[in-house]
Amino acid sequence: MNKTEVIQNTVEFVKKTLADAEGGHDWFHIQRVYNNAKLIAKGENADLFVVELGALLHDIADYKFHNGDESKGPKMASEFLRTQNVPEEVTEHVIKIIENVSFKGGNEGQSFNSIELEIVQDADRLDAIGAIGIARTFNYGGFKGRALYDPKIKPNLKMTKEEYKASTAPTINHFYEKLLLLKDLMNTKTASEIAKKRHIFMEQYLEQFYKEWEGQT
Repeated sequence: MNKTEVIQNTVEFVKKTLADAEGGHDWFHIQRVYNNAKLIAKGENADLFVVELGALLHDIADYKFHNGDESKGPKMASEFLRTQNVPEEVTEHVIKIIENVSFKGGNEGQSFNSIELEIVQDADRLDAIGAIGIARTFNYGGFKGRALYDPKIKPNLKMTKEEYKASTAPTINHFYEKLLLLKDLMNTKTASEIAKKRHIFMEQYLEQFYKEWEGQT
């Protein structure tokens, strides 16, 4: 097995699989997470090969676009990695990353932990906040036909995993139900420092949003 070739083949597999994906969960999202993960990994004692594969395959079949099926992504990734003759222990680690990387509501815990998972999770969460995070949030809201904002519908901060997955709340609510929580959920120092800046940007954006909503300058 040549690791460089496996990574190149994985990139091509992901690009092909996500060719028609929603704009916030397409190849460019994967590429940003991949680059973030490699940056974060520089400061950690981690298996870079596992990190790279985990980042590239973490959203290969996001449950949000597959009727809530959380098993499709791990299954697709597992089948692909076996065609690449990746060692079984590496494949299993990558599958565990895919199964545990996503934010599924504030009360949902993880069943697996590793520094490689923490790095990929941080990289994915960084792409959910800041300027790109805001763009992705509204893009997905539009994709699902959700309202921008409704003052009568308050954010639900105590959702179960099932409620989180089934939510049809206005897009602004998602800031409070997920995005603004991520800064304090970062695992690594590198990600925490980046998250602080992006968190402030989101707070400033929301302040401006409410001003304009009320007809202020």
